[in-house]
Amino acid sequence: MGKQPKLLITGATGYTGENACAHFSKKGYEVIAVTRGKPIKSDSIVTEFCDMTNKNEVHQLVHKIKPDYLLHLAGINHVGDSWNEPITTVEANLLSTLYIIDSTRQLNPTCRIIIVGSSLQTNPNNLAKLAHPYGLSKTLQVLISQAWTKLFNMDIIIAKPSNIIGPGSSKGVNAIFAEQIAQMEKGQLEKKLVVNNLNAERDFIDVRDVVRAYELLFSKGTTGEVYEISSGKDHSLGELIAIYRTLTVIDFEVESLATDIDQQVSNEKPTKLLALGWSPTFPITSSLLDTLNYFR
Repeated sequence: MGKQPKLLITGATGYTGENACAHFSKKGYEVIAVTRGKPIKSDSIVTEFCDMTNKNEVHQLVHKIKPDYLLHLAGINHVGDSWNEPITTVEANLLSTLYIIDSTRQLNPTCRIIIVGSSLQTNPNNLAKLAHPYGLSKTLQVLISQAWTKLFNMDIIIAKPSNIIGPGSSKGVNAIFAEQIAQMEKGQLEKKLVVNNLNAERDFIDVRDVVRAYELLFSKGTTGEVYEISSGKDHSLGELIAIYRTLTVIDFEVESLATDIDQQVSNEKPTKLLALGWSPTFPITSSLLDTLNYFR
């Protein structure tokens, strides 16, 4: 690879962030992990502390590091919290993006940037489908990134992962299932799973496949493009629970709070990524087993 390229990863202590830091460090990048709290526990990774909603702190960070690559993962990733704190959610997801990309524009304009959107963002031409403040914040985040790409000729790529699963400390529904089953196995929890809707369908993709996609986009992605990162196949929450039943020796009751068909629109197939040579490598059963073993 020659000279070690500098990679700045924001939101580095989050679920995807921790996986990304470990992956890119092994791949020979000089990883600088940005966090507001705890440092990354690794001798090969430098930790920088920064409040991403503070314009001056972000500017100083970019001035100090001058990264070759930026993976922007920082923000609030919780639909429920966005209803209680809509302004905080928009600030975290929109302002952090605006500050980091504009500081990069001023200080290191050749940096290649990946902005991570969400399957829950909305087409701004169809705001009737806007479902929650979190979706609004991610929609605005992507709009700003696309605008800066066009207006200032910046090298920004939008990645749009579906529901990320796999080992690690996630707040997603899959991790909730796995943690509760692991607690049931230890006798620490009643043998009962309560689910909002067993019929809710999602596209699930392993976090390790997502991080591989980010690596590929840094080397082969096209500026200004939006890349879906998904498995291309939906699974209901009932199917996930059925798989978990095969991975544990305990039996447990399942209570569904709703029986209606979930209306969430699935992610599009990852056509552009497939064309670059990427494909998912973790079958869903492997991802679920690794998640369960993590919480065990």
